[in-house]
Amino acid sequence: MAYDEALADRIRELVAGESGLEERMMFGGLSILVNGNLAVAASGQGGLLARRPVSDSEQLVKTTRAEEMVMRDRPMRGWLRLDSTDVAGDALAEWVERGLAFARSLPPKR
Repeated sequence: MAYDEALADRIRELVAGESGLEERMMFGGLSILVNGNLAVAASGQGGLLARRPVSDSEQLVKTTRAEEMVMRDRPMRGWLRLDSTDVAGDALAEWVERGLAFARSLPPKR
């Protein structure tokens, strides 16, 4: 499955004007990095990937529709997956901001 280009365009609109922004093809989809740190991605498996601190992501899995990302049968702590339906409408902005906030909090990778 190719990544959802409409979702990627919605993400681009939300991150427009963010300093230190970069787009890269990763996870089979379009990833957004801030100062070299991954923030969010339109996943090649569909839906959104959002990066969060591990302690925060555990709570979000319990209280939202987010699930822990699994890659090659291995849980990716700190990465959350949401189906496209879970980020329809205004919900996407909240998840993109969560990913951006975490990426901004990390030291630049340049």
